[in-house]
Amino acid sequence: MIVTKITIGVALALYAFLWYLALHGVSSLIGVLATPPILAVLVAILVAFQRFMGFKPKSPKFQEPVEKDQE
Repeated sequence: MIVTKITIGVALALYAFLWYLALHGVSSLIGVLATPPILAVLVAILVAFQRFMGFKPKSPKFQEPVEKDQE
């Protein structure tokens, strides 16, 4: 659990640093860095719209594999 939090923290720090670079001269990074937040917002809007329309999210149904008798 602690490794996950550290990894998320390092990833966010790296992402913030890349935005810092993008805003201070490396303008080629702006499109690449803007893509994940834009996609996240679009997904959130679509999920909210589905809930507004009354569609319930489907939960995954896992089935145990059938074991064959070994002779």
